[in-house]
Amino acid sequence: MPLHGARAAALLAWVNSTKVCADPLEDLSQLQDCSVFLRIINRIHRSEEGESVLEQPLPERISFIRGFLQKHCKHKSTAESLVSAQKLLEGEELALAKVAVLLLYHTSMSCKSPGDWSEFDYKTQVELASILRFVLDNEESLNENLETFLQRKGPLIPCSSSSSSSEEHSPLLSVPHKREVRFLELQKIASSSGTNNMFSGPPSSPMGDIMQTPQFQLRRLKKQLAAERENREELEVELAENRKLITEKDAQITMMQQRIDRLALLNEKQAAEELEPKEMEELREKNESLMIRLHEALKQCQDLKTEKGQMDRKINQLAEENGDLSFKLREIGSHMVQLQEALNELSEEHNAALAQSQEKQGQLESELQTALQDKKCLEEKIEILQGKISLLEDQLAKLGDSSTQEKGEVMGDILKMEELKQEVSILTAKGAELQASILQLEEERQLREAALQSERACFQEEKQQLGSLISGLQSSLSESHQAKERLEQDLQAREAEIKA
Repeated sequence: MPLHGARAAALLAWVNSTKVCADPLEDLSQLQDCSVFLRIINRIHRSEEGESVLEQPLPERISFIRGFLQKHCKHKSTAESLVSAQKLLEGEELALAKVAVLLLYHTSMSCKSPGDWSEFDYKTQVELASILRFVLDNEESLNENLETFLQRKGPLIPCSSSSSSSEEHSPLLSVPHKREVRFLELQKIASSSGTNNMFSGPPSSPMGDIMQTPQFQLRRLKKQLAAERENREELEVELAENRKLITEKDAQITMMQQRIDRLALLNEKQAAEELEPKEMEELREKNESLMIRLHEALKQCQDLKTEKGQMDRKINQLAEENGDLSFKLREIGSHMVQLQEALNELSEEHNAALAQSQEKQGQLESELQTALQDKKCLEEKIEILQGKISLLEDQLAKLGDSSTQEKGEVMGDILKMEELKQEVSILTAKGAELQASILQLEEERQLREAALQSERACFQEEKQQLGSLISGLQSSLSESHQAKERLEQDLQAREAEIKA
């Protein structure tokens, strides 16, 4: 089954947006040599990790790429079962598309910000957003579902506006007061994360929308926390090696001190035995040389101990801040879960109220159409009766001078005409009542439309506020992460000085 054209085009547009190729690619088959994937990986890591692999044969390139996916993407499905090396060797477009999907997901989790997606058109953003949503929802079953998703058209991702809601009371649409209280609770939950840096304005694109959802933000926070744990483990290993080096230097200094002590005893013994001046001079020079080396060793040992103390304090401070950051990440994750649950409930309430309002609107439209038809029928009847009355009046005028018998017939026509006038009066009264009913229905419909419009405006405003809250949480996390990175860089510099 061929690849779904829109998704393949969206993946190709994303690959071209990384600008790792001199000329834009026009087809997924051009990714067959895997060099573009290697350059994307290098850009993700901001290093030249894969440059040497570019000069190796295709099997080694594929092995490197699959190893990267298995290590960094961290799906339940391993790279061996999800991406086939043999199919990549054969240049199968489905296998190439799988690699592009995983790299898109990892890149979005690692470094892309919502503003970077503005270079894509709306349709491409919708397809990319649907791909990200699919990976988020199917991480544990990508083996079974990813191929089907890439080969046929699946449901598009809903915009985040469907998960934001607000309320506005009106005489025709009454929304429970519970929703207003719930939104205040959401504000309280978000503000408890300890941040005052709020970004204004809602997400401006489908990709921005999905990357601002609590599900995506929580997944990114978990990924960052895992990376922080790995960094901490590496630092602890380096610290253990440095401590081992310091211990070894202490042992060397102790041995040198013992040797000097022995030489000093030997010197005293030789002096007591009144050695010859030449031998004494050689021993003195040797002793002075050893003393100089001893002082240098002692100074180096003291410097190492000072550095070790500073490093221990830095490590303790870093461990404490890392613990605070981990606690904050767990707290933010819990808050985002609460936000998501509350938003889901608000969305259900909004959808129910909207469906009820639309049903009532349909009933009003139906009643209005029926009333208009009835009015039209009455007007036709009145027009017919008025024609008959005009006809009878003409006949009565012509028969005004006729005989008595004809005058009797005229009297009959007059009675017949009076009845018609009475019927016209009745129909006219009914028409007036019907017109009043139509005006009432029109007014009710306009009021309901105005209420619906007000409701939608309030939902949009609440969506913007929630978007600002989530952005603030992300900003707080980013600041904590930057502070920790500065501490780690300082620690690495100190360790490099000690090793030198």
